[in-house]
Amino acid sequence: MSEQKLAAEVRTEFGKGYARRARMANLIPAVIYGHGAEPIHITLPAKATTLAVRTANALLSLDINGEGHLALVKDVQRDPIKQIIEHIDLLTVRQGEKVTVDVPVHVSGETAPGTVHNLELTVVSLEAEATHLPEAVEVSIEGRAAGEHIHASDLVLPKGSVLLTDAEALVVNISEAVEIAEEEAGEGTEAASEEAPAASEEAAAE
Repeated sequence: MSEQKLAAEVRTEFGKGYARRARMANLIPAVIYGHGAEPIHITLPAKATTLAVRTANALLSLDINGEGHLALVKDVQRDPIKQIIEHIDLLTVRQGEKVTVDVPVHVSGETAPGTVHNLELTVVSLEAEATHLPEAVEVSIEGRAAGEHIHASDLVLPKGSVLLTDAEALVVNISEAVEIAEEEAGEGTEAASEEAPAASEEAAAE
């Protein structure tokens, strides 16, 4: 994953009032921390930043007053209704440094006819180089039969990545498809047979 280049500005104001004014000016408040250094409070351009953080574990190359900073997006806080970004937490990293990240699991392919798959684990924890973080871990379910299981240890990890999630953790479960339509049809037949005697009794009473 290549880093996204953004220009940032140091901020000295804080609080909800300032955050509201910043968002009205199309800026996003953020903070950079890590390596035992004092946190750096900054603002980022809203549009470019929103595009940059669409992928998991986005890596940002920041220009702060002419000084370069490499930072990993650790937390994005959004408005629960409008879903606009309200604040971002960034972790400063260095070239070649190993970091721990949660990476989404993406399923590809189709299971055998008459079966369905359940994704039991949506993310796995990996250790990888900060400048070579995978966007996702792909797992193929092509042709998998009912009763098969895919565990974390079965995943093919991107080069340079180390699995931190329990190797025995269940990632994908393959099972037989439930024929809901047939069950509903059967229930309908039973209901009809129960109503039939009742109808006959009513006719006899008349």
